[in-house]
Parts: sequence; C-alpha cells; structure tokens
Amino acid sequence: MVQIKRLNSTDSSFNQALQQLLAFENAMDESIDTTVAQILSEIKKRGDEALIEFTNRFDHVNVTSMTELELTQDNLQQSLSSLSIAQRQALEHAAERIKTYHEKQVAASWHYQESDNTILGQKVTPLDRVGLYVPGGKASYPSSVLMNAIPAKVAGVQELIMVVPTPNGEKSDLVLAAAAISQVDRVFTVGGAQAVAALAYGTKTIQQVDKIVGPGNAYVAAAKRRVFGIVGIDMVAGPSEILVICDGKTNPDWIAMDLFSQAEHDEMAQSILLSPDAGFLNQVAQSIDKQIDDMPRKNVIRVSLENRGALIQVQDLDEACAIANRISPEHLELSVDNPDKCLEKIRHAGAIFMGRHTCEALGDYCAGPNHVLPTSRTARFSSPLGVYDFQKRSSLIQVSEQGATKLGKIASILANGEGLSAHARSAEYRFKVE
Repeated sequence: MVQIKRLNSTDSSFNQALQQLLAFENAMDESIDTTVAQILSEIKKRGDEALIEFTNRFDHVNVTSMTELELTQDNLQQSLSSLSIAQRQALEHAAERIKTYHEKQVAASWHYQESDNTILGQKVTPLDRVGLYVPGGKASYPSSVLMNAIPAKVAGVQELIMVVPTPNGEKSDLVLAAAAISQVDRVFTVGGAQAVAALAYGTKTIQQVDKIVGPGNAYVAAAKRRVFGIVGIDMVAGPSEILVICDGKTNPDWIAMDLFSQAEHDEMAQSILLSPDAGFLNQVAQSIDKQIDDMPRKNVIRVSLENRGALIQVQDLDEACAIANRISPEHLELSVDNPDKCLEKIRHAGAIFMGRHTCEALGDYCAGPNHVLPTSRTARFSSPLGVYDFQKRSSLIQVSEQGATKLGKIASILANGEGLSAHARSAEYRFKVE
C-alpha cells in the first residue's frame, strides 16, 4: 500500500501541512558548486584542450580531437533513417504541431508616429546563436530537442548548437533524429558543466552562444547559474509537478495514472490531487495501490508519492482553484465538467490541461505548446519557454526637430532635478533655451 498523504482543507492544521508539502530545498550542494567552478575555470583558460580532457574523464571515452566530438548533418540523417516508420512519423507529427503552435508566438516589430513627426517603436530581432543542452546516454529525451530547438528556429535564430553527452560512447538515434528534424545546425557529443562552459565562454571549435537552454543534472544546473549574465539561460528548473483538480466524475484509474506520470520522473517529483469528493479520493487511493506494481518505475513512483504527493479534500471547486493558485503548479489538470469556469479563476500555472480527456502526457510530447515550464511556484512570475525567449526587443526613438524642443524641456527639468547637468545640457543643445 502506498502511504500517500491525506489532507483536508477544513482542518485547522491544513495551511501548515500544505506549506510543508510544498517546501523544496533548492540549495546547491557546495561540493557540486566547487567542482563546477573548477571546470568552468579550466574551460575558460584552456578551451578545447580542457573540454576533451573532461569529456574523456566523465564520459569514459577516448578522443584526441574536437573533430571526433562533432557529429555531421550526415550523422544526424543516418540516425533519422535508422528509426522505425512509427518512430519517425511520431517525431515528425509532434514537430509539426510544435512548430504550428509556436509560429503564433512570433512577435513583429512596430512603430507609430506622433503629430510632430516623432517616431517611436520597437524592433524585434532573434538571438544570433543559441546553445541547447540535451541529456544523453540512457536518458534519451527527443521531446526536449523538439521543444527547445523548434521555437528557436521559428524565432529566426541563425545558429543552434546542441551538446549531448555520450557516456561510454552511447548515442541515442531518437535524440539525433529529433535534432535532424528540428534543423539543429551543429551537434557536439560533450556534456556536463564542461559543455555549458564551452557554450558560455566559447572555445576554438565551439563559438560562444547568446543563450543556453535545455535540462540537465545538478552539475549542469550549477553551471548555468554561474554563467548567467555572461549568457542568458532559460531557467534553473526544480522537480516536475502535477496538480489535478477533479470533481469526482473522472475514471479514478485515469487520475491515478496522471499522478504516476509525474511521480515516475524522480523521487522529488510532486503529484497532488484536489477534489471535494471524499469517496473519489478513496477510489484514487485504491487505484494507486492496484496499478503501481505494474509500473516499471514503481519504486521511484512510490517514493515520490509518499514523500511529496497528497490527496486533498476541498470544500468545493472554487476553493480548489484558490489552493491551485497558491501552489502555482508546473502542470495543472482541470478534470471537471466545465473547465472554462475553473479557468477563469486560475492565475498561476505553467500549463493548464482542460477536460477529462486532456492528460498532461500529451503536452509533454505532441499537443503543441511547450513542455519547458516554470516549477517550484515560479509560475507566479514566469512563463513557458517560447519563441519570445529567443527574440529580443530594441526600442526605436526618432525625435523630430519640433519634438526635440518639447521633449528636451521635460528632460532638462528632470535631469537638473537629479543633478545630472550633462544630461540636461545634451537635451538643451537640441532646442533654443528661452
């Protein structure tokens, strides 16, 4: 039997219990940070030479040049050709849906002209070069390639460099095929903090990128934290999360499996169910016990559910939505009769899955919206990865002669008020001071 927590929103201790449930210590292991700092320093000083050394040491390979660590476009196409028809079609269909969705996000430049012919606006341009980190070896995530690479390409990024470790020389054809479909420009079989460093600082072979995106282990996360500011990063993500709001009318086996779908990621993943129906919560608990032994990752699921999962009885769906906003989950399923009514009340969630047939797993792979989402309550102020993460905005200001007088007087007063006389005089030079 899985000992998943049972909470009730009417209990006097509920708020404290919920706070403890949501608590996640995201502090960095000092030994990891020390190791990462040393790796970054070596890559910064010795470039390709250090990158080769670290790759040989950590991935247990034996290469002598960067040429051996770069895969060609022919290599990527070979991986694509090696897939079964079903696998290739699944990747291609998912890629097309992801592309179609993200094309809606492309921002355009704009401007407007004022009555005195002053022109103000915004110019939107893509990043020049982006680095994509992809876990390698047994951790084969072609979906991560699609979700990171396709919006970058839709945004107009000129060069996309992918790094993927190959422990013991083990390559994933699915990952490389996804890179081919996503039109990744260059692929290097390097990983870890050393790969992040190479992308951030640049080496003789790998050019410095403007931004690094993609998931990784604790060393990769620590490296991304350290290089932020030199380059941009997408986010430092926490464990995966799912919150399900259900009115008690969905098949309990479906809901139990939805909770499993996040719990199987790792022991720190979080799966929570909110429902006003106590009998339904009992049915889901029974379904969890019934189905868990059939799961290949049952041990991980069990630890995740027992340590960080919960079945929570609420008074009604309105209260469920209020608690959902407090939790601000990465994934939120609204498994209810009228999801639109609940949607009106939701303010904080990475992705919202509406209706009984919309399981979170579809969003992970092929629905279209991005699966790179804010975790650990950061949905309160963050958004899913998208085309906008690969574009930047420049303000446009073209002031007419008449506008220079009008705006210059305002600027002069404010600049002098701040004690910045050069600012004031710079504006005054453009008009005749009375």
